[in-house]
Formats: sequence, structure tokens, C-alpha cells
Amino acid sequence: MKKYNILLIQPRPDKGLGFKDLAVIEPLGLEMVAAALEGEGHQVAIVDLFNPADLPKALQTYQPQLCGINCSFTIDVYRTLAIARAIKDANPAIKIFVGGHHASLNPADFKDPAIDCLVIGEGEITTVELVNCWAEEGDLNRVAGLVINHYNRQFATCARPLISDLDTLPLPARHLIKPYINKYFLGLAKPVSAVETARGCPFRCNFCSVWRFYQGKSRRKSVERAVEEIASLPARRVLITDDNFLADVKRAMAIGIKLKERGVKKNYFFQARSDTIVNHPEVIDLWQEIGLTSVFIGFEKITEAALQQVEKHNSVRNNEKALTMLQSRGINVIASFIVDPDFSTEDFEQLKQYIIEKRIQTPSFSILTPLPGTELYDQVSNKLSFTNWEQFDLLHAVLPTLLPPSHFYQQFASLYATAYHRFDLVRNNAWGAIKAILRRDISISHLIKIWRSFRRFARAASYWP
Repeated sequence: MKKYNILLIQPRPDKGLGFKDLAVIEPLGLEMVAAALEGEGHQVAIVDLFNPADLPKALQTYQPQLCGINCSFTIDVYRTLAIARAIKDANPAIKIFVGGHHASLNPADFKDPAIDCLVIGEGEITTVELVNCWAEEGDLNRVAGLVINHYNRQFATCARPLISDLDTLPLPARHLIKPYINKYFLGLAKPVSAVETARGCPFRCNFCSVWRFYQGKSRRKSVERAVEEIASLPARRVLITDDNFLADVKRAMAIGIKLKERGVKKNYFFQARSDTIVNHPEVIDLWQEIGLTSVFIGFEKITEAALQQVEKHNSVRNNEKALTMLQSRGINVIASFIVDPDFSTEDFEQLKQYIIEKRIQTPSFSILTPLPGTELYDQVSNKLSFTNWEQFDLLHAVLPTLLPPSHFYQQFASLYATAYHRFDLVRNNAWGAIKAILRRDISISHLIKIWRSFRRFARAASYWP
């Protein structure tokens, strides 16, 4: 069977305000797909396109017959289309496929002559079958999990079931991202490796598309597989990308115990629900012992009524108890809050006071955004002020605001100005930053970059001219 040179591409925002200034994570999905393709004997390269000008050089260097582009985020739609068109212009013979969350949930956005087909859902098996079908000059209609672009229409093949056993997947092809390893960071933590130990989430938050992408199911890798992956990571700082790492507390405990037994101690970041943390302090204690430094919690709202509206199925009380528990252990809490477009001046003020009173040092604020593929989008898409996908970055109101836009963004910027007051920002992070610089973990230039990013977030002009 014919073997291909395959180039997998990760688009990156090259301008504009966004969370890209505060965190950049490795393209783990592409690494998983690359590993599956390498297992079939294909030659694979990954280009993390931090600089769009690097694309022609990559095409010249790797001479690919096939190119795959990841479009997981709505804000990357136009960049993905531009990349595909540039590749076809350079060499019309190159076949192009697109995958990722947004592409899977909204394939119509990619009905473009430059794109041959889309991989819907999990990509490891589907992409291998797609590539092998091309190699054998077979019928793509027989490959499950595709949307094929024809001249004037799209054709969806039969749906592909989820991968039943995640342990059967090869380890991510991390060797393909070595040139970029120092570009991946979480705030001041740099470099950072990412690892996936599970897929999906059993909850149904109406603003989230993850559970729809995974068809409402949650699957987990075995304890042994998770430990193997974590132990093999190149960076000391590790982001566990699971949507809810503590969904199975016994499993999380087992992973922690085995890492401890093997002497694997890194700095861990993971996402968890506050109710699980409150009910199982023992799992936090174990993970703190082996290096847990930060937990991301979706607080979302500061009142019970508002929390019910987003179908979080949790409570403000749990959020506050988990916050106190983690703070008492010296574990950083990255608390995310959703700002509704119909916020009044009083609502903004209440949220600011809440942050101050609860002493939340690392809050994150996003504007309620009906991302395509979510229940929320289905409910309010007819009310959208515009559909410029680049504005769906969680930092711009795409629904009409109660306050005049200029006033709304002044208030939104004031949240970051209050939370990351210049003096507090220096006081809370100075010692950690100094130690990181002395260890040569981060550079002064990176520290300045983060500082400037927070200042941009705290200026209304960054959102609204």
C-alpha cells in the first residue's frame, strides 16, 4: 500500500486579544492522530503555525501529499480556511482534510473547494482509514465518520462509534513537537506538557460543546496507561486536559498512588468540580503530596439562581468550600466566571466585590458565548448580533448587551483591573517569578509578556475602540 508524507497543522491566532497571551498548550489531538498514522508506516510531521509565514517553508521542507488541519476552536475557522486555500494554491494535488471540535460540530463552515473532506469526531481511527482509502484509491463513501466535499454539496458518511478502549491507542507522537516545546505555557509555568487520561464529561452544561462532541459519554484510560503517559512526559509541569479529572475519585486516587510509588513527582494542573473536591479532600491531599499546584474550577456564577440557569448542577456553597479547602493547602485556584450580556452595572460590582471578599487570586472572566454546537447556541442563535467567528473568543459579546457596548466593556475590563491590580499582581507572583527566573524555567521576556497581557485585559479599549 502506498505510504504518504503527511503534514498536520495547528493554526494559531496571530493577532487580537485572547487567552492565547496567557496560555498556549501543545496540539495533543494532532499528536494522537500522528501516532496512529505513523503506526501505519506513513511519514508525519506537525507544524504548530505560530507564524503564518512558516507555511510555505513547511510545504517545501516536508513535500506532503496530504495535509490535515485541526480546527477545534471557533475562532480558528477563518485561519483554517486560509491555510487550506494557501496549500491548494501552492500545490493543487495535495489532499486536505480538517478535523477537531468545531469542524465536527459545524462541518458546513468548511464547504470550500480547498478542503476535500472533514474527519468527524475522534480522529485516530477515521484518519487512518481515510488515508489508507486514498492510498488504495478506494471509495471514501465507505469510510465512516467523514463529511466529503463535492462541487456543490457535502455528503456525510455513516457515523463512527466512539473508540471503546482508549488504551488501544498509541502514545502521542511527542517527538514531532520538540521544536516547539518551549512555546507551551500556562501563565508563568513554562514549559508545560499536556496529557489526556479520559475523554468526555457526564454533565450537560448548556454552554459547553464537549459532551456533544463525545456523544454524551465519558471514557477513561486505565490507571496503568495514565501513569505510563504521565511518567514519560518531557516537562516537569503537567496539564491534565481531562474535562473533569476527578470524575472517578477512586481512579484518580489509584493514579496518584502509583505515581507516588514510582517516585514520579511533577507540578500538576487539572480541572475538577467543586462538589467532588468538597466531598473527597483525601484525593486533594494525595495529589498535593505528589505535586499538585493548581486546580481549575468553573465557578461560573455567584448566586444559586444564576448557576441553575447554565445547568451546572452544583452550588455556590460548594464552590466556596472548595476554594477555602484549596487555599488552606496552598493550592492555587483558577476560578472561572461567566459574565452575561445582560449584566447591569450592579451585577459587575457584585462580582468584583465577590472576588475581593473571597480573596480569589487567579480569577478568569469570560463573556457568555453561544458557541456553535452547544445547546445554548441552539436556543439563542437567532438573537446573535453578528456571526464573525473570530469574535467568538469568549471576550466579546456576540449577543445584545443590556448596557451600551462601550459601558459594558468598561465594566468587563474593570473586572480584570480589580482582580489583577498592579500591586497585588506583583505581590502575589513576585517570589514565584523570581524563583522561576533563577531556575531558568522562564525568561524575563516571558514575564514581561504576561504582565503586558494582564494590562491589556484591564483596558476597555482592548475590547471596544
